[in-house]
Amino acid sequence: MLSDTKLKAFKARDKVYRVADSNGLCVEVRPSGAKLWRYRYRHNGKPSMLALGEYPAMTLAEARAEREKVRAQLKSGANPAFVAKAERTARQEQAANTFAMVANEFLTKREKEGMGASSVERARRFVEQDLAGIAQMPIGDVTAPLLLAELRKMEKRGIVESAHRARGVAGQVFRYAIATGRHDRNPAADLIGAIQQPSRTHFASITSPAKIGQLLRSIDAYRGSPVTVAALKLAPMLFARPGELRTAEWSEIDLNEGIWNIPAEKMKMRQQHLVPLSDQAISILRALQPLTGTGQFVFPGVRSIRRPMSENTINAALRYMGYENDTMTGHGFRAMARTVLDEELGFPVDHIEHQLAHAVRDANGRAYNRTTHINSRRKMMQAWADYLDNLRTGDIEVPIRERPTANVAAGG
Repeated sequence: MLSDTKLKAFKARDKVYRVADSNGLCVEVRPSGAKLWRYRYRHNGKPSMLALGEYPAMTLAEARAEREKVRAQLKSGANPAFVAKAERTARQEQAANTFAMVANEFLTKREKEGMGASSVERARRFVEQDLAGIAQMPIGDVTAPLLLAELRKMEKRGIVESAHRARGVAGQVFRYAIATGRHDRNPAADLIGAIQQPSRTHFASITSPAKIGQLLRSIDAYRGSPVTVAALKLAPMLFARPGELRTAEWSEIDLNEGIWNIPAEKMKMRQQHLVPLSDQAISILRALQPLTGTGQFVFPGVRSIRRPMSENTINAALRYMGYENDTMTGHGFRAMARTVLDEELGFPVDHIEHQLAHAVRDANGRAYNRTTHINSRRKMMQAWADYLDNLRTGDIEVPIRERPTANVAAGG
């Protein structure tokens, strides 16, 4: 029988030699001085030897415990060498399937399916930065408490809304892992209600007609790049979401028909959306077309025409003009249009809500399709552009092309 005293006393020789312990366990001493645990056994009458570990990293007691585990495998009829190989392969696969690697695989797939570039980038940032504590863990080892610990860090930094978004991204990754056989449950689903709810805030916006006119004149006076100026002029006129506007592609726009057809994968509600273009919007786009029309994006980025304008460009331009984030934002043009079209111009609320691409349903609970009220919305968008022109020039008494009676429909 071996003991720690004997093990420490074994010296290296010119050749490998082994000293037995009991029941097939022995220690192998190599010329380098390394001492390795070996288990000698027979399976189906054939002699074999299995490596267990190295002394002293694996103690004598641990080696004997491992020997008993292997003896149990033999009694059940299994070949310990095959079992060890299967376990080793499983460990390697587990190590390769980290949370970050599965997330990257999932996001690459979603990008090919049409997920917006900005959404993919934001999701990758969540994985690589905010969820860094679990990113390199085997995804099968990630539990709800481990994920919650990462989300709590985001809470402490005051980015509660981002914490909820990060949990949502993690949930998508776990569902993909379940579908591909790399996890058996979704820990993110267990955390619903576990992190604090974000306080509901509204995007800053200007809704006073006089102040809107002042803002439009500031935009006219802005001396930025032609691409940024065009985006600034179209933002209040089209009141699309900032992400939809900045990623607009020429292939989506028909200037002859006066329509911008935004594909479903770019929309928040994942439904195709039509934006009628006023005469003024068409004029701005025609002026921009010689500059960017040969590329993919209507508003390409500064560093590369293969990427859309930065998500910060519009807000940065507004700040340069003196409009801070608590006064006006790119998203605020939507609230501006929603308020003024309803309260000042009296357009039906459901027409406005459809143009905002909000989830609007009919009396039977069915979702309206993309062409609902399209003719009325076309007239509304032209009237809105004319009204903005009047505010810009200060000639608010000039009649707009069509103004409906102020019978605001219920809803919204």
